[in-house]
Amino acid sequence: MSRPVRVRFAPSPTGGLHIGGVRTALFNYLFAKKNNGTFYLRVEDTDQTRFVEGAEQYIIEALEWLGISPDETIGKNEKFGPYRQSERKEIYAAYADQLIKNGWAYYAFDTAETLDAHRKEHEAKGKTFIYNWHNREKLDTSLVISEEKTAQRIANGDAFVIRFKTPVNEILELKDIIRGDIKFDSNLLDDKVLFKSDGMPTYHLANIVDDHLMETSHVIRGEEWLPSMPLHSLLYRAFGWEAPEFAHLPLILKPVGNGKLSKRDGDKLGFPVFPLAWKTAEGTSMGYREQGFFPEAVLNFLALLGWNDGTDKELFSLEELVETFDLNRIHKSGAKFDPEKNKWFNHQYLQKQSDESLAEMFEKNVVSKLGKCDFSFVEMTKIVSLVKERANFVNELWDLSDYFFQEPTSYDEKASKNWNSATPELMQKVIVELNNIQDFTSQNIETLLKKWMTTSEIGMGKVMQPLRLSLVGALKGPHLFDIIEMIGKEESIKRIEKAIDVL
Repeated sequence: MSRPVRVRFAPSPTGGLHIGGVRTALFNYLFAKKNNGTFYLRVEDTDQTRFVEGAEQYIIEALEWLGISPDETIGKNEKFGPYRQSERKEIYAAYADQLIKNGWAYYAFDTAETLDAHRKEHEAKGKTFIYNWHNREKLDTSLVISEEKTAQRIANGDAFVIRFKTPVNEILELKDIIRGDIKFDSNLLDDKVLFKSDGMPTYHLANIVDDHLMETSHVIRGEEWLPSMPLHSLLYRAFGWEAPEFAHLPLILKPVGNGKLSKRDGDKLGFPVFPLAWKTAEGTSMGYREQGFFPEAVLNFLALLGWNDGTDKELFSLEELVETFDLNRIHKSGAKFDPEKNKWFNHQYLQKQSDESLAEMFEKNVVSKLGKCDFSFVEMTKIVSLVKERANFVNELWDLSDYFFQEPTSYDEKASKNWNSATPELMQKVIVELNNIQDFTSQNIETLLKKWMTTSEIGMGKVMQPLRLSLVGALKGPHLFDIIEMIGKEESIKRIEKAIDVL
């Protein structure tokens, strides 16, 4: 690589950060770290009409939660600051003027009404109106009026925009790291607006100027920006600057596979499309953090949407992703979003957590449910170890273990069929046996109860299922004798007596 790697994530603060944007940030981060480069965050807020309060802070907080914070951004290592485009607006006018002077841009004074009339006229003829080489000298532009008159109109306060003057009859041969060689016919391109009379640049001008001034080496962005690639490449040529290398990432598709994943898909199908919950006047959209996902799991499944390392490996730490990441291994085609697979990833990361760290998280859940937790931390750790295998999320641990903390308030109807007229007498005998056990540990309880059943020639099923039903309220849960040890002799007997009364 001829220059140091510097890549950026440059979102607009127009709302919550979509998971597709998170993947773009992740791929930029991985590429930077793989190549000992810099990953920076620039906020592109030139379109103030779409600015949403709180969106900028949301973006920064989301990247921090995920563990992919930028090396440089607003208020952090501002080597090329400001990193907020609205604070750079004085910079862009000079570059727009430079393009006017060297013949790569022109002033256009057309009103919105005039342009609308042109569009309708073309539509009536079954054509599409494109503002470019074939009509720019027939419209109200500085290409057909004198320099003096142009200056006079600007001085008079006439509304104008500065448009790019796209070359005519040229086949642009461009290279994309992911898609290879791509050709564009310049005659089919429109003359994009670069600068508005309100003193603000459009995305295209600000983006190119900032990428140059911030020494961006690679532009890694979503596929939706591919149509902008010819204009951006021409702008680099117009300024006489070295262009960065481009890589356009494939779309993240809906779970059904057709079309780009949207916020509505998440709301409709019940899964998050935002890293953190996003609140609006209409309501709150789910976030991966609030749904109980581990940030490492989110990064892992996002990395595999459109990329793999060439093996069947699915679980990667962030360090492993950095080590193996390669832009050349990103697929061209869209990647289908699979909410169930995402849960599977979270399950894997939950199983990797220590019982102690899970107990710490789970204890907060218990206190929020009951107002207190009667078990010691050691006991909580034991409970977690017994039930975590079936959990995808920490908040599922409660449903898997609520019977440790409170007696059953109802009994599973299907399981109650195991309770017959002989069961109460058997359960009374179990109470006697439990009362006689001094060493109340799981292994000892199991040994002595099974010995009693064998000696008394009582079938295991006749005791074990009703006993589990008495203690848990259903035929679920881990090893029965572990449950008995955890809740203790007194509580076990109390629950059996209640079941005898109720069932």
